[in-house]
Amino acid sequence: MEPTQTLTPPYFRPRRNRKSPAIRRLVQETLLTPSDFVYPQFILSGSGDPVPIASMPGIYRLPLEALLHAAEKTLQLGIPAMALFPVINPELKDPHGSEALNPNGILPQTISALKKRFPELCLITDIALDPYHSHGHDGLVGDAGEVLNDETLERLAQMALVQAEAGVDMVAPSDMMDGRVRVIRERLDSHGYTQVSILSYAAKYASSFYGPFRDALSSSPSKGDKKGYQMDPANSREALLEATLDIEEGADILMVKPALPYLDILCKIREITHLPLSAYHVSGEYAMVMAAAQKGWLDADQVFHESLLSIKRAGADMIFTYAAHQIAPLL
Repeated sequence: MEPTQTLTPPYFRPRRNRKSPAIRRLVQETLLTPSDFVYPQFILSGSGDPVPIASMPGIYRLPLEALLHAAEKTLQLGIPAMALFPVINPELKDPHGSEALNPNGILPQTISALKKRFPELCLITDIALDPYHSHGHDGLVGDAGEVLNDETLERLAQMALVQAEAGVDMVAPSDMMDGRVRVIRERLDSHGYTQVSILSYAAKYASSFYGPFRDALSSSPSKGDKKGYQMDPANSREALLEATLDIEEGADILMVKPALPYLDILCKIREITHLPLSAYHVSGEYAMVMAAAQKGWLDADQVFHESLLSIKRAGADMIFTYAAHQIAPLL
C-alpha cells in the first residue's frame, strides 16, 4: 500500500475574490449601465398604432405619438440616446433617393418633434440611401448596375445637411462609400453646423445578421448584394485601414457592426485610437435570442446582459441595441 501524499495547499486562491456578491462587485472590471446604450427606433409617418415587426419580437414601427412615448421612457430609464431609422412609403422611393433630401420628410419632421419635446435626448440619424432607393442599395446605381461611389457622396452630404438643419445631434454614415466622412464634415462645417457630430460606421461588414432590420425597413437590394461596399467578414486589417481613414477625415466616433461576431475587430480598433467607439448589437443578434427565449431554451435577459457586457469589455463606449429597454431596468 502506497503512503498517502500530503497535498500542498494552493498559495494563490483567485476564488477569494469571488466568494461573495459584495466582493464580486468590488473587483468587477466592466460595468454596464443604461448610459452605455443607444436605442434604435423604426419610425412611421402619420398616426395610428405601432406596427409589430414579426422577425423582431417586441420591436415595432412607431408613428410619431408612439415614438414620443418611447422617447420619454428611454430617458426615464437613463438611456441618453435614440437612433432613428425611417420606414419610407414605397410610393416615395425612386432610383435617386430623392425623398432623403426632403426637408419636410418623415425624418426631419420626427427630429424636430423629438427635439421640441425632449431637447436633452441625443438623436442619431442614419446617413445611407437604401431606405429611400427603389433598388435598395446604399449608393446611387449606374447604368451597368454598379454602385457609384463619388456620385453618391454629394447625395450623402446633402442628406446630412437636411438632418442637421432639423436639429439632429449626430449623423451616422453607414453606407461605406469611400471618402464620405470628409465630404459630410466639410458640408456641415461650411453651413455652420460645426457642432453636429459624425458617428461613422467605420467597419460595417457584409453580414447575414441584418435580415430582420431589412425586413423592418423593406430595404433589401432588389438586385445583387452589398459586398462591393460593405466589408468582407474574413478581413480584419482592412477594418483598421477603414477606421484610420475615417479618423483622418474627421469622424468623432467610430462604429463596428455587427457586434458579437466582430469583438476582435472592436478590440483591435480600440488599440489604435482614443476616439469613442460604438458597436451595433444588430437585429439578427437580437432576433436569435428572442426566438430561443420564446422556445424556452434560454433566459433572454441573462443572455442579453452577458452579450452587452462582452461588447463593452471588448472596447465599446456605447452600444446600439434593441434590448436597451429590456435590460436597462435590470442594471
